[in-house]
Amino acid sequence: MIKAVTLDFGNTLVPVTGAGLGGVVGATVEAMADRLGPFDVATVRAMWAEERERQFREEVPQFREVDMAQRIGRILARLRGMPPPSPGERWNDAAAALLSNPAEIAWAVDIYSAAFVVAVPPDPAALRVISELAARYRVAILSNWPLAATIDRYAEAAGWTPHLRAIVVSQRVGTIKPHPVIFAAALAALGDPVPGEVLHVGDDWAADVVGAKRAGWRAAWVSARPADSPLPDSERDSSVEADAEIASIGDLVAALEVLETTAGR
Repeated sequence: MIKAVTLDFGNTLVPVTGAGLGGVVGATVEAMADRLGPFDVATVRAMWAEERERQFREEVPQFREVDMAQRIGRILARLRGMPPPSPGERWNDAAAALLSNPAEIAWAVDIYSAAFVVAVPPDPAALRVISELAARYRVAILSNWPLAATIDRYAEAAGWTPHLRAIVVSQRVGTIKPHPVIFAAALAALGDPVPGEVLHVGDDWAADVVGAKRAGWRAAWVSARPADSPLPDSERDSSVEADAEIASIGDLVAALEVLETTAGR
């Protein structure tokens, strides 16, 4: 029987659209251009897109989370005269750090985090589902996300925090799903239940379903996501089989009832 449930954040509890995330980035780059410059807003935004793509290209294949503070530091270095690395080369982050200071970067990171909480609403069913689950299971968030503080703030603002045993985020753990290390960290945060008694729920097939199943967990796949979402995604394959498939988080409670009825036969 299922004893614990972990929930992905982006595109599971919170639909992340291109427009929504674009508004968060827009608020951040406008604030950076005004306070840390002045810089041209369009230039800052173009650099943001380039450095985001570079981070995902370099870090994700190594199962490492992208670093928001690093991204902002690189952007400031470019804006203040340091050229970006040539294709195939990596940033000299130590040299880039000389062109900004930690207070500037922390301020910009906080702007981004606060803007996300305000601008990107949760799935309307999220609070109801989390509270219903918490009455029967140990519940945690288990997410790949570059800013753990954003999820902490979001959970508090949305009223989720009292129902959660833990918030396990790749930035804190140091690796991303589907790597087994982050699933082990979540298991420990839940009090070390038997892996087969934990259900992970998420929208990214490789990260959430394959990752959970290979860790010995059960998995529910959220099959629908915003068509324009800029978050990483992967194609469904036949390497593993999900224990349940739901269109959205609002269907999870009913799907769990089916799983438990089936297990009890």
